[in-house]
Amino acid sequence: MNMNYGSMGPGAMVRCRQCSSSITAMPGARAVQCMQCSCVTRVSGRGRQQHGYGQGYGNGGGMLMPPMRPTPAFGGGRGKKRAVLIGIKYTNRRSCELRGPINDVKCMRYLLTERFGFPNDCVLILTDEERNPCRQPTKDNIRMAMHWLVQGCSYGDSLVFQFSGLGAQVPDDDGDELDGMDEALCPVDSFQQGPILDDEINEAIVRPLVHGVKLHAIVDACHSATVLDLPYQCTVSKQTGRWRWRDERPMTGACKGTSGGQAVLIRLPEPYATIGAMTHSFIRAVECEPRTTYGRLLTSMRAIMRDSGGNCNLQGPIGGSIRKVANFSGSLSCPLPTSLTSSASRSACRT
Repeated sequence: MNMNYGSMGPGAMVRCRQCSSSITAMPGARAVQCMQCSCVTRVSGRGRQQHGYGQGYGNGGGMLMPPMRPTPAFGGGRGKKRAVLIGIKYTNRRSCELRGPINDVKCMRYLLTERFGFPNDCVLILTDEERNPCRQPTKDNIRMAMHWLVQGCSYGDSLVFQFSGLGAQVPDDDGDELDGMDEALCPVDSFQQGPILDDEINEAIVRPLVHGVKLHAIVDACHSATVLDLPYQCTVSKQTGRWRWRDERPMTGACKGTSGGQAVLIRLPEPYATIGAMTHSFIRAVECEPRTTYGRLLTSMRAIMRDSGGNCNLQGPIGGSIRKVANFSGSLSCPLPTSLTSSASRSACRT
């Protein structure tokens, strides 16, 4: 079924919750982003239902995702190792243009293909530097890429989802967030189409994971703490360096887990002006100890960031190659990584 999401009737008018500007919500949108202040505002349930998205699956009886159109020819690779890497500079927005996301994607692709044996045709890249319209990180393309990543997943599959760009928050409307806020990722067309909320991301790439499938998500964006809506969080004490798992399942009892598989979010707190120091610390930590536990991974990333003073300086056999691939220049300081989230609470589970 070939759905055209932009031709389903007139959009509803929504007032920005921060600056009160009028925003046109696309049919079926759950949230909109203001072009004046970039604030994200939720669209009321009534507004979504009148455009045909009132019935379906999801926590509240409302469909989280519109009907999925067939995945375009992303490359044909359906190996046991697959990855979706998304980097957005937002060159169409002068007020919030980023310089690092494309480099982050180049580094991650090199790590996956050269160090972990991911086939090139099983690594799907969406950036706003791509000329192919199907490879632009639009909301529609990101949705289809997430579908491609998990479609037909089976025992032994290793999946990677990377997003480097802007994040946002919007007040929660179903009580499944401990802090009362939903997180969201901003596609390149978020001003026109709205952001992608954590509820939808969870439904798209977390719930379909069956037994024996493992997903690692690396998200370099602000407001990304619970962007996959995973039930457990591994935190590292800033004082002692010790790590522990914390239960963050919602009081409502809403199901946020997988279908038997495992999902892990490695949270990269902020978008950076140049290649991400956090991305570099992740690569170095994994390279030094590929079979580490998640707690040790966080500890290693913190140690690398502390010892380097925040400088983006990759060492080891992969470092020189990545610097060439990413056109790296300069150094940058950033916050030390302190947490990751997971669908399982096993403190000794390995990467």
